[in-house]
Amino acid sequence: MALLFRWLMRLTATLILLSLAAVVLAYYFASQSLPDYDKTIALPGPTAPVEIVRDNANVPHIFSSIGASDEDVFFGLGYAHAQDRLWQMAVMRRTAQGRLSEIFGTRTIEVDTFVRRLDLYRLAQQSVAVQTPEAMAALTAYSAGVNARLQEINEEALGRGAPEMFLFNMPLAPWQPADSIAIMKLMALKLSGHMREEILRARTSLALADPERLFDILPDAPGSGTAALPEYASLFPDVPRIAASSPEPESRLFPLAPRGLGGASNAWAADPSRSATGGTLLANDPHLGLSAPGIWYLARMELATGGVIGGTIPGLPAVLTGRSNDLGWGITSSYMDDQDLFIEKINAENPEEYLSPTGYTPFVTRRSIINIKDAPPVTLTLRWTENGPVLPGSMFSLATITPPGHVVSLGWTALSGEDTSVSAAIALMRSASAREAIRVAEDYIAPSQNLTLADKETIALKTIGAIPQRDARHQSKGRLPSQGWRRENIWKGRAPYAANPEFISPRGGILGNTNNKLLDRPFPNHVSFDWGDTQRINRWRRLMQNREVHTRDSFIEAQLDTVSYSARALLPLIGADLWFTGEAAPEGSRERQRHTALTLLSEWNGEMNEHLPEPLIYAAWLRALQARLITDDLGPLTEEYKHVDPLFIERVYRDIDGAAAWCDVRQSAPRETCTDMARLALDDALIWIEERYGTALESLRWGDAHQATHDHEVLGEVPVLRFFVNIRQSTSGGDNTLQRGRTSGEGPMPFQNVHAAGFRGVYDFADPDSSVFITSTGQSGHFLSRHYDDMAQLWRRGEYIPMSLDEDLARAAAIGVTRILPRN
Repeated sequence: MALLFRWLMRLTATLILLSLAAVVLAYYFASQSLPDYDKTIALPGPTAPVEIVRDNANVPHIFSSIGASDEDVFFGLGYAHAQDRLWQMAVMRRTAQGRLSEIFGTRTIEVDTFVRRLDLYRLAQQSVAVQTPEAMAALTAYSAGVNARLQEINEEALGRGAPEMFLFNMPLAPWQPADSIAIMKLMALKLSGHMREEILRARTSLALADPERLFDILPDAPGSGTAALPEYASLFPDVPRIAASSPEPESRLFPLAPRGLGGASNAWAADPSRSATGGTLLANDPHLGLSAPGIWYLARMELATGGVIGGTIPGLPAVLTGRSNDLGWGITSSYMDDQDLFIEKINAENPEEYLSPTGYTPFVTRRSIINIKDAPPVTLTLRWTENGPVLPGSMFSLATITPPGHVVSLGWTALSGEDTSVSAAIALMRSASAREAIRVAEDYIAPSQNLTLADKETIALKTIGAIPQRDARHQSKGRLPSQGWRRENIWKGRAPYAANPEFISPRGGILGNTNNKLLDRPFPNHVSFDWGDTQRINRWRRLMQNREVHTRDSFIEAQLDTVSYSARALLPLIGADLWFTGEAAPEGSRERQRHTALTLLSEWNGEMNEHLPEPLIYAAWLRALQARLITDDLGPLTEEYKHVDPLFIERVYRDIDGAAAWCDVRQSAPRETCTDMARLALDDALIWIEERYGTALESLRWGDAHQATHDHEVLGEVPVLRFFVNIRQSTSGGDNTLQRGRTSGEGPMPFQNVHAAGFRGVYDFADPDSSVFITSTGQSGHFLSRHYDDMAQLWRRGEYIPMSLDEDLARAAAIGVTRILPRN
């Protein structure tokens, strides 16, 4: 027995030592790819010495020798991006190419299939020929910088450049200008949402017994200009009424965001008359899906036209949101309707043809082979019509809206082989005034954005990106899939750039955008019927109007504001007949819990603070209420409505155009009132809360449910590793606050914060060096680096870092200086 015990001890000790050795070995190999920021190295590519000064936040400040060209600075940016975000760049490039399955196997086959059908990378390659000479020089130099880092990794055996490369064998081809253009197109795909809106509108139209109720559940943004909408069944009477949905792609790498998560942002500006310091002010916080590392990378470049600093996206040689000495620029999703779905009729006698306005026409077809790790390759037949690529009925529940003998094609402005968006972004950095910036942005195609600008005297907002020119006789006004063979439904090119909304030097001295409706114009000059915000803009107006003049700090205060206008507006409506009614109930009873919840909410000011219980009670109540209202009418389609629409709830409880009909459960004999539904939904919410967080409502914390999920897109679900690569944080805010933390709306944790401001910047042109910014994670994509998450807690707490173009300040606190010398 003693001998057996000794052998078991020896075996256990051996296993422990082997495990420790494996951990040490893994750490050693992973750490080899940590960048050395303090060195001098000779590399091929630059024409003159380049310096990359890393300040104490690890933001690279890139300088070239006096008299050298800007191309050397772009070389330095490419090198810095590859130092810190090589894995992220490689994955984004493969996503745009439709080549993820070569690395990840069958789990990404849906991603590759979808992207190949769009042909994004081939269109990016075609677009290289139309870039401006200045942009091509920048793209070429940037590519050389990336490739110089790849060469350094190979020559010095620097751990393959990223720890993920040890887990996934991903050969890295040299970077090319087309790769950067493809990443811009990939960002357009991540920010697109109108295709999903058309599908959902069509499916809802088919599901509803009363077509008049469609404008309740999918309401227009406030304002006039509502267009009459035909029933989808009248456009396509043979469409099958299928309620079941196609399963959504499960891969985190799928580039098309779920509905409601396709993009959002805030930007506002004040001219000198509304600024306490006498200079213009600008604030911007673009919202995207959260990830680790985040999508944004801070950088400063010293160009011949002066310094520029702000947010870049690894893979793109441009500061997309930031400032120079003379100009600040910010971006918000414009929600321009730049996508249309077309139902194409197949020739019954020849399935290789479809009906066009001039008769049956052959599909443009091409075969594409997807190679898959550890599985046989898949051959796709790509088909295009005059309207765009054909999408399979198995994706996005398209089969549920497609009549027999038809297919669906996608028209989208980003599907252009003459895409000059990157050229416009590079020209924007060199602009010296708001008006010049508006002029050069004409070359911008996609993704469409609202560009908010502030030079030292002028503020402006311009919607940039190509607007499809639609016919005024379009059957569905672009709101539903339309018949692709009818001439009035087909796009007629790009609308004139002058038709894009534009506001320069507004009379009130302040302008802003929270993805809200910008203007009222009749179709086809309407820009969009679907907007990203109808609520946050009301809170923003209140904050702007409460002060005669503003400061950098008041703009920061607005960025970080967590008061829900929606909560303040809706709670008095849905609880009107519930507040303080009924007698005192016994402790522990359902009535007592309801009374406690209502008492808490009656004393709440609508602030979605992470430390308060009321936001969780409110959010759970509204979620349960919407489910109660729509499940009876929509059945399985209810699952597609993941987020509460405040306009829908308000229409129902104000009984606008008979919307209170949603409160009655059609399949039950009694006639339920809206008060009944509110009471039942509150009980549903309290039961849900009790099952997860207990019965002590006063001790609930919104932040426990509303955790920011900065998850690694590949390793985020891997056991053990996920604890090292994912960043989770308790956060304030919600779906409808200016400090927006959009919830997932699904799964066992529906209130997780999955979509928020990955970048925040505030600039004061009376004192530009007082400007500040922050990103959601950190500069490095290497999870062993201290810069992987060093900004995350600052971001969560609403803190910022300085945003200075002062070279001496950057050098004074530098954590390292990389000197790159030309190698002959």
